[in-house]
Amino acid sequence: MEDFEQSLRDITLAPYIVKAMALIGVKRRSGSNMFRHQLSTMAILLDYKIVDPVLLKAAVIHDLFEDAPDMPGVTEREITGLDADGPAVYALVMEVTIRLIDGKREPKEDYLCRIMTVGSHRARVLKLADRISNLTALGFVHDRSFVRKYLDETTVCILPHAEQVNPDMFRELSDLVQSRSRGMGAEARET
Repeated sequence: MEDFEQSLRDITLAPYIVKAMALIGVKRRSGSNMFRHQLSTMAILLDYKIVDPVLLKAAVIHDLFEDAPDMPGVTEREITGLDADGPAVYALVMEVTIRLIDGKREPKEDYLCRIMTVGSHRARVLKLADRISNLTALGFVHDRSFVRKYLDETTVCILPHAEQVNPDMFRELSDLVQSRSRGMGAEARET
């Protein structure tokens, strides 16, 4: 625990948190806002004792370029200039950002499969933490088709690769998918 504390003591997160605050006004289907999701994703990494400074900083801003690209300060130059880790953080955030292909957003399943099959280890770990946060929040979403689609994407694109990336995160993701799927079954029986 002492090494964990020492590792965290040396990480400067404040400039990244300030950048992530651009997401406060961006709503989520589950309620809340995208800023809280960014911090939740970082907290999940910490829960798994992951103290890679680039990974933690990227977690704090991982949706910034998808959900607030036109906000002031949301540029490559701004992020790369935050600190010595800035260039690596920016590169990781771009790796987990949905791409535009011929002016259209990359299909979600292609995006998820790309990260989980050819993404860097950091990108795959970040995507697992992001998905854990999203599946946790999914319990507050009442759009059954959205929930089913999200669970299917996780089952098809994420779970087959997750155990190789982090067996503990794989177990949590599997449990969340099973729990949400059971919840969908219970709702169907009630209606």
